[in-house]
This record gives sequence, C-alpha cells and structure tokens, in this order.
Amino acid sequence: MAAEDEEKPKKEEEEAAENGGADDGDNDEEGDDGAGVAAAGDVPKKKKKKKKKKKKKSSAAGGGGTAKGTPSLKAEGRMLNEGSFTDYYVAHGQTEPPSIPVVDLFRGEDDAKNGNNNLPPFPEGEIQEHPLESNSHRISSAELRQAERLQSDLYSKLRHASEVHRQVRHHAQSFIKPGIKLVEMCERLEETNRKLVREHGLERGIGFPTGCSLNHVAAHYTPNCGDDTVLTYDDVMKVDFGTQIDGRIIDCAWTVSFNPKYDPLLEAVKAATNAGIKAAGIDVRLCDVGEAVQEVMESYEVELDGKTYPVKCIRNLNGHSIGPYQIHAGKSVPIVKSDDVTKMEENEIFAIETFGSTGRGYIVEDMECSHYMKNFHAPHVPLRLPRSKKLLGHINKTFGTLAFCRRWLERDDGGSFVVNGSRGAQEKYMGALKNLCDVGIVQAYPPLCDVKGCYTAQYEHTLILRPTCKEVLSRGDDF
Repeated sequence: MAAEDEEKPKKEEEEAAENGGADDGDNDEEGDDGAGVAAAGDVPKKKKKKKKKKKKKSSAAGGGGTAKGTPSLKAEGRMLNEGSFTDYYVAHGQTEPPSIPVVDLFRGEDDAKNGNNNLPPFPEGEIQEHPLESNSHRISSAELRQAERLQSDLYSKLRHASEVHRQVRHHAQSFIKPGIKLVEMCERLEETNRKLVREHGLERGIGFPTGCSLNHVAAHYTPNCGDDTVLTYDDVMKVDFGTQIDGRIIDCAWTVSFNPKYDPLLEAVKAATNAGIKAAGIDVRLCDVGEAVQEVMESYEVELDGKTYPVKCIRNLNGHSIGPYQIHAGKSVPIVKSDDVTKMEENEIFAIETFGSTGRGYIVEDMECSHYMKNFHAPHVPLRLPRSKKLLGHINKTFGTLAFCRRWLERDDGGSFVVNGSRGAQEKYMGALKNLCDVGIVQAYPPLCDVKGCYTAQYEHTLILRPTCKEVLSRGDDF
C-alpha cells in the first residue's frame, strides 16, 4: 500500500515535467503562484525538490576546489614562459590560493591498483628521447616499456612531488614582488608546500630549505630568524626549493628579477640548463653535458650600467644525481668542459642545474650559515653533551638525512607538526649543532658567493633516465 502511494506522486511529477517543464522557465525558481494553482497538490513538493537540486549543483560548481576553472593571473617576474599563469592549477580543480593536497586532485599508482580511477593520473613530465645513436631503439622498444611498468610506483611518486612543486612555485610567483621580506616569502612558500604535499614527517614533506640567494650569492642562503632582508626591484634572486614523497626528492629552481637589464643573464642560464637537459641521457658522459652547457652559457653577454660583462659558468658548482633521502647521491654533473668520463645510467635521477655569473665564475663559502644536513654516511660517534644527544635525536626523527635550516628548528613544531606536535622548538641549540658538525655527524652548508657587486643566476630541473626516454619531471609552463 505504501509503495503505491509513493509511486502515484512520482508519475504525476513526471507527467507535469513533460507537459509544463518547458514553460516553467525562470518562474520555476521564483516560485510563481499561478503555476502552483494550476498543478496538482504534489507540485509544490516537486518545486522544492528542484530547488534543492539546483542549489546542490551550484554548490558543487563553486566549492571544495572540485570544479575546474580558467587560469587568468600573470606573474610579475621576468623570463617566465609566455602563456604562463600563476593560477594554472585551477584548471585541475585546485583553489586559489591553493589549499587542497595534490593527492586529492590526481590518482596515484596505489589508487589505480585499488580500482580508484575517478581522478586523472599525476601529470607526466616533458618527454625527450635519449641522445646517441646507440639509444635510438629505446623509444619504441616493447621490452623496455614493460620494464618501465615495473617502475610505475616510483614514477608516480616522482610525478606527485613534481606536481606539488609546480603548484607551489606558481603560487609563489604571484606574491614574490619587490618589498616583500625574504623570511616572509620563505615561510609562506614553505607553508604552501607543507599543505599541498600533506606533510607527514619523513614520509612526505619539504625536500630542503627554500633558497633565496641574492645577487652575488649563488646558493645556500635562506634567512635565519631575525634577518629582515627585503627584496628590491634591482635584486636578482635564485629561488631553489624541494619536495619529497617517500624520500624521492624533486629539486628545481629559477631566477627572479624585475629589472629588464638582467634579462640576458637569465636567458643565458635558462638556455644553458635546457642544453644540459638535452645533452643528458643513458650512456652519456658527464663531461659532454658540461661542455654543452658551457658552450651555450658563454655565448651570452650582458650590459650593466654601460659596461659589458661576459656571462661565465660558475665552474665549481655542479648538477648532481639524487637518491632516496639523498639530495647529492654521488655523481656530479659539471657545467664546464671537464675530463670526467663517468656515464649516466638507466633509471638514475639527476638535477641538471646551471649557474651563470657576471663576476669571476668561482664561488667560496661566506656569510652566516643557515643550511645543515646530517651526513648520509654519518659515523657513529659517542656524544658526551646531553644537548647534542637531544638535538641529534630531534634531527633523526624530523629530518633524517634531508637538509634543514635554523628557522625550522626554532618553529613551534621543530620542523614537523606530525612528528613533534606544537612542542618541538629547539632552544639554545647552537652549541649542540656546532658539536655535531665538529664530529662529522652533521654538515654545515654556508652561502656560496661570487665576488661582491656581481650578479648570479640559476635554473634547475629534475629528470629521470627512463629505459625508453628521459622525463623532465619538474618541467612546467613557466620555465
């Protein structure tokens, strides 16, 4: 009996929808009284249901970041690719500013295995063929494609970390402007990084501190607490930060400038990095990559205040291989011609980075240190100082062998809220940190500086040498 009672209104609703639905128009939303009198007593219920449906649909389109938008915001920095938008990620359903963890926007390898195919896979990086005639068969080899399928979990983690990096840096390009304090810039970028990667201690998080080296400082500078340095219109800043998933680190950097007079310097380094990426591949000698970089870099010159400067490679800085939880895994990729005949190998991951300078093209350590990292092969040393033991314990559980900085030690969470809660801040730690450095457990990485008064630039991408091709993981529409 109850089933029949429910069925009758449904039939009446369907008939009413067929006969009068086309005439309702906007009056349906407005709740027209005439329509209510003409229809049966169930029609108001029908209107109520329609309104609910419309409200729900409207809510889904505008909330939760699930609706895809159209990118529209341009960055202020120089030498970003034409057509690059700082809010490109809204096309993937991200919010502006970004707040949704990237894993909620894309499908990982585990999701695919479990049959969860509702989301698109993490975006693939730029694909390039390996150089050398001996590698010409790789791109079409069915056997090598099968070998890649066995590595799909690794590729998924790398692409996940890469997409986080892309979204974080695009957002950073929207607020990096003259007048911003560098410490504020770094903290804002790092908080976005933690949010989008869904930071969870050593499992996933920031790969290393945000570098924001200015002018003659080429690398390894991030502001310590109390450093109120402000970015100016005439600065040349290298922004270098990393993201990691299960220890798989994406290392990527670009140079920010606002004054067009520095464009030739940035263009030289950007072109040299792309030349290094193009030259890299399975069985390629490291010296050949360096030669390709140097040839492009040193074909440029820049005029500053009426004087012309040749752009020089910073010859004692290099790219590097990357291993799990190991930012420098053993192989160095030179950026000048050398005699290193070591070859790149299948499935290796490399950070191809180049540095150009208007100075002498040689860096030395200088200034106050901010970057530190536990040695990957740290010796076992008995520690006598209780503070040193306490600090080492904190480093082991919070950072492992990933790089960290003093700002992170002084945060309320000591670098990771998941690991330490809000009671992780380290106090009076400098003596203990020096002790750990003195005994070889921790390595200090001071800023790397060329001669004062010169300008340096950097561009960097992470790639993996897949069996069939090389994939430039961190490539984006910005550079």
